[in-house]
Amino acid sequence: MNEMLNANACAETLFGRTVGLKFPIRLGERSNMTGAIPALSHRLRPLLAAICLGATSALASAPALARGPDGIADVAEKVIDAVVNISTSQTVEAKVGGDGRGAMPQLPPGSPFEEFFDDFFKNRRGPGGGSKGGDKNSDLQPRKTNSLGSGFIVDTSGIAVTNNHVIADADEINLIMNDGTKIRAELVGVDKKTDLAVLKFKPPAKPLVAVKFGDSDKLRLGEWVIAIGNPFSLGGTVTAGIVSARNRDINSGPYDSYIQTDAAINRGNSGGPLFNLEGEVVGVNTLIISPSGGSIGIGFAVPSKTVVGVVDQLRQFGELRRGWLGVRIQQVTDEIAESLNIKPARGALIAGVEDKGPAKPAGIEPGDVVVKFDNKDIKEPKDLSRVVADTAVGKEVEVVIIRKGVEQTRKVTLGRLEDGEKAVQAAAKTQAEPAEKPVTQKALGLDLAALSKDLRTRYKIKDSVKGVVITNVDGGSDAADKRLSAGEVIVEVAQEAVSNAADIKKRVDQLKKDGKKSVLLLIANADGDLRFVALGVQ
Repeated sequence: MNEMLNANACAETLFGRTVGLKFPIRLGERSNMTGAIPALSHRLRPLLAAICLGATSALASAPALARGPDGIADVAEKVIDAVVNISTSQTVEAKVGGDGRGAMPQLPPGSPFEEFFDDFFKNRRGPGGGSKGGDKNSDLQPRKTNSLGSGFIVDTSGIAVTNNHVIADADEINLIMNDGTKIRAELVGVDKKTDLAVLKFKPPAKPLVAVKFGDSDKLRLGEWVIAIGNPFSLGGTVTAGIVSARNRDINSGPYDSYIQTDAAINRGNSGGPLFNLEGEVVGVNTLIISPSGGSIGIGFAVPSKTVVGVVDQLRQFGELRRGWLGVRIQQVTDEIAESLNIKPARGALIAGVEDKGPAKPAGIEPGDVVVKFDNKDIKEPKDLSRVVADTAVGKEVEVVIIRKGVEQTRKVTLGRLEDGEKAVQAAAKTQAEPAEKPVTQKALGLDLAALSKDLRTRYKIKDSVKGVVITNVDGGSDAADKRLSAGEVIVEVAQEAVSNAADIKKRVDQLKKDGKKSVLLLIANADGDLRFVALGVQ
């Protein structure tokens, strides 16, 4: 009613101004337009009233929109009891003096300051150098440290989820409910690669509230989300913001695909849930970027799609059983894509195939580019890593590859990725001079030579590595920019094997005549690990 009255008053004002502008007629003034005014009023007033009513409603709702959606309070009220604070304690070796001010600095034997610091710390600790009654070992006694984080209940039978780093190395884990109830919890399992952990506990007599997972793949940029946790040990705290980005890779692990949000996330929020406006968990708040240690509006959450798979496996097996393809992959750059006749640049380039891996019997080879795995598009190497890891061990899947510009399909039965597997690193190379100077030839800014016994000894190249060895790299060349180095071996040029420097020069010259802008090289290090490098030939 008030809005209608305001709209009518607004309409009267606008009518008066409109009539005054178009028809400057004052009360009592004679005019042949006097008959037109009532007719105009009859038609114009309802229109102006409608305009004013709409404007009044918009102004009334503007402050509410500025505050965010009204549903935040409803969501928080519904899920707050499912969010828990996690308190942990662990015993560590004390590294401080008995007075709590710090241990004696570690100085080199014979240092001129050694005697001074020794006397100084003895005087601070009292007689005997200890902190209590001359006990020399009292300052080395173990002590307990406590930490706090967040988590949330996913099953009323007594299952909670948090971050691995919240409970890592803990001797004791306790869940603190929203009403202050404290419950002892046990570890079910952890996954360090996604920083997730599952806990179990004995439910209290009163009913529990559990939350459900939503579909993080349906999140849109700008969508409102709600973070609940235990920042700075303050207890249950609700903050709201939007989804700032999806699939964010910050190089913190092999399966990075974070949700980025500007909802305030601080120390102690780790392990807490990120909700959508339906009250579903769409992420687990894990880390922030901040020069100060406090929120600057850049927080990251593990998406629920990842969390669901990890939690299910930890509950079922107590560990993660990830799929394994048995390949080494690298980025398909524009230069590599041009060399392989792939447009546009996409996929994951196979740089090496494990002899005992699942990819080998399926016919996948170095130089193949995976563009689809199990009906999922592969745009970059990280996509392949994630989808392979999420695929069940032992499942047969179709892998679409591009080989020399032609799409092919291979069927692969996935193995299991063992946590003990380590990435093979290149062995250090020595630069001892050979007994005889090798005969070299220049191409692509490289000094090249046929592999000989002396060169194998000089660069510690395994006998299994075949090709042409690089003996020098021009500092200003494209090869130097791509970090090629002496001691590496060119195995293939344009996906064809080479055995001497003349072969390389001949093929590079032919590529120039064909109008190619780059040449694709397969490079091996001394241990035989492979990678592809595209060098300009113009």
